Amino acid sequence: MNVLRAETAGFCMGVDLALRKLDTLIEENTGAPVLTFGPIIHNPQVLAEYDLLGVRVADLPRDIPQGSRVVIRAHGIPRDLEMELDARQAEIHDATCPRVKKAQILIKRMASEDRIVLLYGEAEHPEVKGLVSYASAGAFVFDSPEELAEFPFKPGEKYCLAAQTTQDKVMFQDMAQKLLSKTDIDAVILETICDATRDRQKEALAMAREVEFMIVVGGRDSGNTRRLAKVVADEGVPCVHVETASELPLERLRGLSSVGLTAGASTPKKLIDEVQKVLENL
Repeated sequence: MNVLRAETAGFCMGVDLALRKLDTLIEENTGAPVLTFGPIIHNPQVLAEYDLLGVRVADLPRDIPQGSRVVIRAHGIPRDLEMELDARQAEIHDATCPRVKKAQILIKRMASEDRIVLLYGEAEHPEVKGLVSYASAGAFVFDSPEELAEFPFKPGEKYCLAAQTTQDKVMFQDMAQKLLSKTDIDAVILETICDATRDRQKEALAMAREVEFMIVVGGRDSGNTRRLAKVVADEGVPCVHVETASELPLERLRGLSSVGLTAGASTPKKLIDEVQKVLENL
């Protein structure tokens, strides 16, 4: 079997920076407990490894012991929780992805101009919750073009269209063009989708046209991984999303001559390597 592996598969810049920050604290070993505020990334295998190293996950500020060292997750956190963290007697290290941080700043700037944020994303995703917290003039979160089309725009109101950093770039651009074509709506478009997301999806689509089947590796809680699989499946190419090599549908794959392999932004290289090895041995 010929396995075509995406060059963009695996850790993105934001994930890599966050894990390096956490690794540094572990290596320093000052004796103080090391925690992450929320899961640092969306990959259960990575989180399990850090758990074995003694790194615990705090979901609320009150869960953080005094004197501990705390790393804020790569997805960022809402402003109110950030202020609560500042009040704790703990050493705080912000590992929010720079792309997410930029989106927070842009949304805050638009809110200062009294613009309501129209945010394309998953309402329950931690990154989206953080972004919404900067939209002090109001926010509407939606996850489909149909929802945006039904939004009740009001005369005299000002808006801005933004997106979760890992959303579908093509779909977002289509919505942006349609919104800008409405001359009766005062709207600004924010380019908040990460280039790495766009490049990953673009490469996956190109690969899908050259193979019989696509494999996407990554955590099931990873929004960018789920969307990567969806983008490929929407092209009509058989595709499966797995977390580890043990989940591969071997019977479906046997006999195929070519398979494409890609992975989400929070998937470690060794998991991708393991999947590739199994595929090449079929």
